[in-house]
Amino acid sequence: MSRHDPDELQAARAQLVSYSARLLADGLAVGSAGNISLRAGDIVAITPSGIPYGQMHAADVCLVTLDGAQLPGGAGPAPETPSSETPMHLAVYAATGAAAVVHTHSPEVIALSSARPELPAIHYAITALGGPVRVAPYVRFGSAALAAAAVGALAGRSAVILRNHGAVTYGRDLEQAYDRAVLLEWLARTYRLALSYGEPATLSPAELDEVTAETRRRHYGERRGDPL
Repeated sequence: MSRHDPDELQAARAQLVSYSARLLADGLAVGSAGNISLRAGDIVAITPSGIPYGQMHAADVCLVTLDGAQLPGGAGPAPETPSSETPMHLAVYAATGAAAVVHTHSPEVIALSSARPELPAIHYAITALGGPVRVAPYVRFGSAALAAAAVGALAGRSAVILRNHGAVTYGRDLEQAYDRAVLLEWLARTYRLALSYGEPATLSPAELDEVTAETRRRHYGERRGDPL
């Protein structure tokens, strides 16, 4: 893989525009809230700050190095400003094997974050996120402290909830990272519905381990030809 493959970077920018539109359609963000990034070699393509997703074009997507330096590019005389959460995205890349990161402002997750210390195992599908999802303590958006809080709560997980803010998921590609964001919102909604009936039963660590083992045995959710 080239360090600066123009075709790969252009494809990454186009993907981000496509998935940004889905953020709105799926109710995971409003306006220009939230942000998405995709790693291409040693470059990260990330959505710009302040541009509503419905008006975003591939040329608006910003390019930064893994240490945060912005690269030139785009259709205008100067590149757009990268998302204010770029430090958090870069921290996730540094701490994990992520190839894509999705940061949402989804309502069910935000509501849960204000009232619970974690999203418990209300359904076995939570094993796709590594288990119960922790709520990281509140820290101001765009700060290095928020990046550290998010990474700390991600240990052993592929999702984290940010108190009074939103959520972060990552994956081996943009499709997986996005699907995990959708799953996280569904689990938060399911938990809220369960609470309306009383105190819900949740799955134990042993029960989750059993699900994980059986999922691996069956190669559940993998397409034929996918790497193991």
